[in-house]
Amino acid sequence: MPKAADNAHRVAIVIAAHPDDIEFMMAGTPLLLREAGWETHYLNISSGHCGSVSLSAEETEAKRLAEEREAAAILGATFHPPFSRDLEIFYDASHLRRLASIIRDVNPSIVLTHSPQDYMEDHTNTSRLAVTAAFSRGMPNFDVEPPRPPVDSEVTVYHAMPHGLMDELRRPVQPDLLIDTTAVFETKRQALAAHRSQKEWLDVSQGMNSYLKSMEEMSRTLGQAAGKEHAEGWRRHSHLGFSAREMDPLGQALGQGPD
Repeated sequence: MPKAADNAHRVAIVIAAHPDDIEFMMAGTPLLLREAGWETHYLNISSGHCGSVSLSAEETEAKRLAEEREAAAILGATFHPPFSRDLEIFYDASHLRRLASIIRDVNPSIVLTHSPQDYMEDHTNTSRLAVTAAFSRGMPNFDVEPPRPPVDSEVTVYHAMPHGLMDELRRPVQPDLLIDTTAVFETKRQALAAHRSQKEWLDVSQGMNSYLKSMEEMSRTLGQAAGKEHAEGWRRHSHLGFSAREMDPLGQALGQGPD
C-alpha cells in the first residue's frame, strides 16, 4: 500500500504537450504552489518543431527550447527537456517509458496535466500518458527509460481546462475546482510572452497580441465563474490506483478545500 503523502512531500509537476501550453492554461497554479512552499517541475513533451511557417524544424526547436527554458525560469520551476515532437506524441510504450522515468525521478504528490478531452490529439495523448506514468510509479516490473527504481508514494492527478473551455465536439467543460490566480496573473502573462516565436507568428496571422488576449479571455471567464478577476480550472482524476483514499492536496494547499 502506498504511503500517505505528508506536508513535507510538497512536490508538483506540470506535464503538457507543447511549449506554451503550460502558460496558456496552467501556469498560475504552480506559481501559487511555489509561493506556498512547494517544489515545482515543468515539462513539455514535444519540442514544438512545427510552430513556425518561416523557420526550419531545427531552427524552430532551438528557438522554442530557449523560450520554454526562459518561461520555466520565470515560473521558478525545475525544467525538464522535451523528448518528442509535434504531432508525434502517441500513447505508446516508448513515450510512456520516458515519462514514467521522469515521474519516478521527481516523485510528485501532485501531477497537473491536460484535459482528457481537448481539441487536438497531442493534448489528449499527453493527458493519457501522464495518468499512466503516474499509475505505474510503483510497479517494479514496468521498465522505464532511463531506468529508475519505483517509488512508494501517493499522487493526485489534476486535469486542466481544455483550450477554448470546450471538448473536441464543442461541448462546454466545467471544472470541479477553481483556483484564484489573480495575484499571479501578470507573472503568468510574462511567462507566456516569453514564447515570442508564437506571439510573433500569431500577431501576423490574427492581430496584435492575440495570443496573450486569448489566454486572458479564458482566464477572466474562469475568474468570473469563481467570483474573482482571474482563475484556472481543474478536474481531479479518480484516486483509484493513485492513493488509498480520495485526496485533494491542490485544494488544500491553496485554501480551496475539497469539492
